[in-house]
Amino acid sequence: MASPRFRQYNVLASSTLAFTICFMIWMMFAVLGIPIKQHLGLNETEFGILAATPVLSGSLVRVPLGIWTDRFGGRIVMFVLMLVCVPFIFIMQYATAYWQFLAIGLLVGLAGGAFSVGTPYVARWFRPEQQGMAMGVFGAGNAGSSLTKLVAPGIIAAAGWQMVPTVYAIIMLVTAILFWLFSWQDPSHLVSSKVSLRQQLALMKDPAVLRYCQYYSVVFGGYVALALWMTKYYVGEYGFDIKHAAFLAACFSLPGGVLRAMGGWLSDRFGPYRVTWGVMWVCWVAFFILSYPQTDFSISTTHGVQRFHLGLNVTLFTLVLFAVGIAMAIGKASVFKFIANEFPDNIGAVSGVVGLAGGMGGFLLPILFGVLLDITGVRSSAFMLLYGTVCVSLVWMHFSFKAQAGREPAAMARQAG
Repeated sequence: MASPRFRQYNVLASSTLAFTICFMIWMMFAVLGIPIKQHLGLNETEFGILAATPVLSGSLVRVPLGIWTDRFGGRIVMFVLMLVCVPFIFIMQYATAYWQFLAIGLLVGLAGGAFSVGTPYVARWFRPEQQGMAMGVFGAGNAGSSLTKLVAPGIIAAAGWQMVPTVYAIIMLVTAILFWLFSWQDPSHLVSSKVSLRQQLALMKDPAVLRYCQYYSVVFGGYVALALWMTKYYVGEYGFDIKHAAFLAACFSLPGGVLRAMGGWLSDRFGPYRVTWGVMWVCWVAFFILSYPQTDFSISTTHGVQRFHLGLNVTLFTLVLFAVGIAMAIGKASVFKFIANEFPDNIGAVSGVVGLAGGMGGFLLPILFGVLLDITGVRSSAFMLLYGTVCVSLVWMHFSFKAQAGREPAAMARQAG
């Protein structure tokens, strides 16, 4: 019989693999949407809606999936979720009209709900002082966003965009089988049947839950939006082809996923308040820099007209974006450390609604990016919008958590004792 430690890490590894593939599927329009946009002749707003459509359904389903995970167990819920998505991924290759892509995108987007299944499922296999690390490792499955940027362009170049859904459907089916074979179920992790659905949903009225929703809409919603938008941004702003643009966009997506485990470790060690506060400041500075558009101007001097250019070249742009990816990875983990600390018996329900808030941010932001680009013609307007959201977040966090800053070190000391 397998030891508890063996089961712990089997669950963590298999769940992280499953979430990585689900996230890869969830973000597929970040690359697949570009040839579809060209084929259908879409404008920027229509492209934003197309890219964001899977994010909408994947966000809305997170609350019920989190609750079902508490009641029925993460193993069965994750397995069924992945199987349900397979046929919808496959039939995408037969879509020909814009509305068909939107409808299928909503169904494929269900894969994005895997986060609210895996978070409580993994967390309950670990002690409280290890949960930040465990959820951070699991959350590293966000790296699936970069995986789709590395895999999909090669498939498109070799066999056309229609081959991507076929390959992705096969990958999802194989991963679901592997997850079932290497995961475990512990009946003691289920929420008592005496806890009603109404009681679980009542947690959503808690002011703390609303605060964490706000934070997650920035660090996760912003991450998802940029992961969907950056390949296209590199194509339009710097003139790269889709393969090279996707590779550079992965420089943001990869640390934004893989380093989430570091965020969990830092939150365990220093507390989620300090970590989240630092993340917000890094994003604030970075978005200010990224917001400045490519600018040419001239001034009259005693020596004649002098012309100047201000703007980030592709190297500096990618480096700053890389820093944003690291900060968001850490912030995503620190927000969920708050949840594990304050709602240990209802992680599924609370993570579901917080995940919903983050997902809705990821849904709305790409659409707004497209609207702003259509209106202004300035591509960096996307970062101007993100800069504004972080400004609001910093002010809100200062007043909401002012008392928390003093209490957190004492609470950590008690936990260590």
